Amino acid sequence: MIVFRDPREVPAGFGPSVVAIGKFDGVHSGHRAVIDRARVDAEASGARVVAVTFDRNPLALLRPELCPDSLVGVDQKLRLLADAGVDATLMLRFDRELADLGAREFVEHVLVGALGVRIVMVGADFRFGRGGAGNPELLRELGAEFGFEVDVVDDVRAIDAGRRVSSTWVRELLDAGDVAGATRLLGRPHAVRGEVVHGLKRGRQLGFPTANLAPDLEGFVPAEGVYAGWLVDEGMPHTGASAPRSSVRYPAAISIGTNPTFDDIDVRQVEAYVLDETDLDLYGHIVEIEFVSRIRGMVAFEGVEPLIQTMTADVAKVRGELT
Repeated sequence: MIVFRDPREVPAGFGPSVVAIGKFDGVHSGHRAVIDRARVDAEASGARVVAVTFDRNPLALLRPELCPDSLVGVDQKLRLLADAGVDATLMLRFDRELADLGAREFVEHVLVGALGVRIVMVGADFRFGRGGAGNPELLRELGAEFGFEVDVVDDVRAIDAGRRVSSTWVRELLDAGDVAGATRLLGRPHAVRGEVVHGLKRGRQLGFPTANLAPDLEGFVPAEGVYAGWLVDEGMPHTGASAPRSSVRYPAAISIGTNPTFDDIDVRQVEAYVLDETDLDLYGHIVEIEFVSRIRGMVAFEGVEPLIQTMTADVAKVRGELT
């Protein structure tokens, strides 16, 4: 997938394109419905599928007090869009200049001028341009003027709840520790990604050495507790866009919390014990932690022995969940 960070990076004559626009936070099943429709239309017209999205939630600039934590980081989002079949992504930096860009100017300079758009895919609640003045109706009017079509894609709704699939709903489930429910909405396990750093090495002392993720990890951290999941080792950070991507996947017991038994960590720590691996050296590696199911909540134990007994039982439960 080609990645552009600015409309000026798009080469002349890049189009025609079918463009899907949105925040795409989490690239959940609702987002992929829009992308899938774009892929069908692009195939029929010989165009490229392009996602236009932002490097942050616009609320981070416009209303920071209302801005939720993102489900995925920028790198995660780009990978998920590529996996969804997008040919190119225009990752716009949402700064004051972009926020002040008028709706007509956005269409004329970004969609038409840079991308040579033929069809634009948006959701019913799509807003664009300065002050959110643009909506699907205005987009259709501009499409008639500039020669592109607008397709408003219906929401994806859960059959049992009748609720629209949204990033907000996914966050609610993760806040409750319901990673299995989040998986159903996302269409894949939720994941966080970051560098493995040195910790207090208490897991090693207890017989369960863990890979500790740096606090500045990508992705929304679920509720405290113990989870079954997978650790995907991507190796040392690559330098250069052309470096090959390879990975090794391990079953893992994942802990999120502040070590309440010892009460010596101030912030929530994400750490993963790779099953049956005691000499794995992951320091400095980039890893992705995928959550499959929640085993239990986080509790404080009266001493080390009860903790070790529970951790042993946790690992057995994780093994059962993943086999």
